[in-house]
Amino acid sequence: MNEPKATVLIADDEARITDLINDFLIANGYNTLIAHDGETAIELYSKHNEISLIILDIMMPEMDGWQVCREIRKTSNVPIMLLTARSEEFDQLMGFESGADDYVTKPFSPAVLVKRIEALLRRSKATKTTISDKKGLVINRDAYVAYMDGSVLELTLKEFEILVYLSDNHSRVLTRDQILNAVWGYDFEGDNRTVDSHVARLRTKLGSFGNTNIKTVYGMGYKFEW
Repeated sequence: MNEPKATVLIADDEARITDLINDFLIANGYNTLIAHDGETAIELYSKHNEISLIILDIMMPEMDGWQVCREIRKTSNVPIMLLTARSEEFDQLMGFESGADDYVTKPFSPAVLVKRIEALLRRSKATKTTISDKKGLVINRDAYVAYMDGSVLELTLKEFEILVYLSDNHSRVLTRDQILNAVWGYDFEGDNRTVDSHVARLRTKLGSFGNTNIKTVYGMGYKFEW
């Protein structure tokens, strides 16, 4: 018997949605955990360290998906996918501001959802086996951790991937679309302005290094300089 691919936490207050996603994930070899409100989602995540990905509905009782996402992001970079019945730009921007890695609107195809989960898990694991160490910034791609002057940087998965992509392409001007495709993938449905908000937070967390070494190239995108 093949080992399960990963464990996915599904949090949605609609049982028909959790059942649908659960059935498709199990059929594709995944383990699953189910929560029907935000507080239960956080409790389950804190108890099960094997969880590899979280699917969060935005509109849930007790705590909404945005709140749950922000709470989990305080301690973890686990990939998070948000679900919502609305497709307004505000919801998408709020989701990414909260630290989500992907965003899916209802109704959705369960088969496509599974493929997006697979892609998100691949991106979260795809890393180079090198460590960069320059000017006080250390990037350990294997461990998915970065340090600034010896202190751990509390980066989300997307912030870390942006940092790696920028540093790997240092001295090159990268457009927002290039960053979006490299970090979120070509199937991303949101606005490329989410790149700006992630880069802004990354700069803040890097302190003076971020302001000095991540350059805005107006009308084009960003450039990283060591």
